[in-house]
Amino acid sequence: MNKVAAILITLFLGEFGVHRFLAGKIGTGIIWLCTGGLFGIGWLVDFIMVCTGSFKTKKGKKWTK
Repeated sequence: MNKVAAILITLFLGEFGVHRFLAGKIGTGIIWLCTGGLFGIGWLVDFIMVCTGSFKTKKGKKWTK
């Protein structure tokens, strides 16, 4: 996925876990959806990881290019 698109998806929809669903992490995506991104803390951590390029898919590959 394009890095700019990934950052925008995580910024605006990350609280609902959309970025995790797209990365194939369905279980944690449901947790993010039910808890508001782990009450904002998990969303912030994921946002930083996406910005730095260290967020990975379920298979361990980098989510951004």
